Amino acid sequence: MKIGGFQSLTLSDYPGRVAAIVFTQGCNFRCPFCHNGSLLPLDVPADAMLEEATVLETLKSRQTFLDGVVISGGEPTIQPDLVAFIDSIKQLGLLVKLDTNGTHPDVVRDLLAGRLLDYVAMDIKAPPVKYAQLTGVDTPIERIKETVRLLIAGDTPCEFRTTFVPGLLTTEDLETIRASLPDETTYTVQPFVPGNALDASLRSQKDHSLPNVGMPVSMNGTESTDHIPHHIDWLSGE
Repeated sequence: MKIGGFQSLTLSDYPGRVAAIVFTQGCNFRCPFCHNGSLLPLDVPADAMLEEATVLETLKSRQTFLDGVVISGGEPTIQPDLVAFIDSIKQLGLLVKLDTNGTHPDVVRDLLAGRLLDYVAMDIKAPPVKYAQLTGVDTPIERIKETVRLLIAGDTPCEFRTTFVPGLLTTEDLETIRASLPDETTYTVQPFVPGNALDASLRSQKDHSLPNVGMPVSMNGTESTDHIPHHIDWLSGE
């Protein structure tokens, strides 16, 4: 596993649970609003990565007061040894929450079938017609839709979320996304924090307020907005 960051404690990233966060290195998107630009490159020197064994040992030493582990990124599902890594975490008796952009439904399918996930949070970046603009790449829309279908059809708790970036998304876009999901699914809108945006032109954006669309506003599936998204500079093992 290429691990670019580790946070030993979070009370807000896994709903209702005390957790640690593992940030995988590498992402197949280049979202202009991304606040973790240091985690995007996949080709990073090994000595710049955290040792998988060290992370697992740290989790083991904290397993008495941790409920689970959030695996975020980057994009975890591009890691070839993700299944084995999650299995190692499960052997510690910890729950696992996966954060994903949904581009690898085959990986999500295998993880769900193996009962290796206890919660999944999937980002829906935009309506299909705006996906390329919001992700900076030619997006595999059908694969993303397949992941949505897998999560909706399964029995693993999940949520879908969108970061609202004024100027890139509109209220109508949020309503389109919400309408594409069954009413009983959890869908939340999270605010854009511009300070470390990948696109430098977005960093000075003054208006990053959320529209009043009658949808839950959340950073991580909770009914609050007091949690600021992680920036790579915050990550440490202590």
